[in-house]
Amino acid sequence: MTRSFRFGVNMLTPTGGHEWRARCRRAEELGYDVILVPDHLGMPAPFPALVAAAEATERPRVGTFVLNAAFWNPALLAREAAGTDALTEGRLELGIGTGYVREEHDRAGIEFLSPGGRVDHLRHTVEEVDRLLREDTRLPRSAQKPRPPLLIGGNGDRVLRLAAQFAEIVAFTGAVSDRNGTLTPLTAEQLDGRVAAYRRFAARRESPAELNLLIQHVRATRDRRAAVREVLPKTPHLDEDQALALPLFTVGTVRQMAEQLREQRERYGFSYLTVLEPNMEAFAPILQELAGS
Repeated sequence: MTRSFRFGVNMLTPTGGHEWRARCRRAEELGYDVILVPDHLGMPAPFPALVAAAEATERPRVGTFVLNAAFWNPALLAREAAGTDALTEGRLELGIGTGYVREEHDRAGIEFLSPGGRVDHLRHTVEEVDRLLREDTRLPRSAQKPRPPLLIGGNGDRVLRLAAQFAEIVAFTGAVSDRNGTLTPLTAEQLDGRVAAYRRFAARRESPAELNLLIQHVRATRDRRAAVREVLPKTPHLDEDQALALPLFTVGTVRQMAEQLREQRERYGFSYLTVLEPNMEAFAPILQELAGS
């Protein structure tokens, strides 16, 4: 069964309450279904920002996209999630990943573990948060039962296995990071392989998860090749045709971009699409073209 499209915007810029509420209301006006907050130092503090977003709007859900597991003690995270879900009247989606930026760990005084160590910590955090939200009567009472939907972000086999076991939403970044947090985009074919791996791990699920993709670049243009040439210096391992095929690049006319996203939904299953705050306005016409389909 093909899922209908759903659209999120990841809000990156910290600001005061009046401006924050105005930006969230603007996201709602443009038709976004989910207002999201990342978990990077120098960006909005996730949980208070989500409570404020929910108070300023009526329709959108709110979510973390995504929490850095290393920054959180599982018991305290469960408390924050349950309390936020209660205060937002059941609009929370809890997103979490391993974290990938070494410099942020250094600034926070938190050990930057090996990739395997970070996945181990993510698994422990997810298992404990899932258990606590379902069982611990000492937590604030979340509005959603048995717990808010869980989103797990990542591309590696172990993270995808974890997502297959616990997550209602699986977020594919379309890129891989090195030890210093530098992201390298996956080719369309490599992303095929990652989605296929997840589907193998999730073969025994009773109900399929929703699949999410973070779109990094949105550009309205009548010359797709000229637009993609602008980003080629950041992707020296790709030629023009490969860059045009990248799922995390959306370039062209509104109709071309909408058709690209329909084709990607058919190919990969991505029905929940997230854009970064700087692309919120530029992506709105594509959202409106796809809304309800």
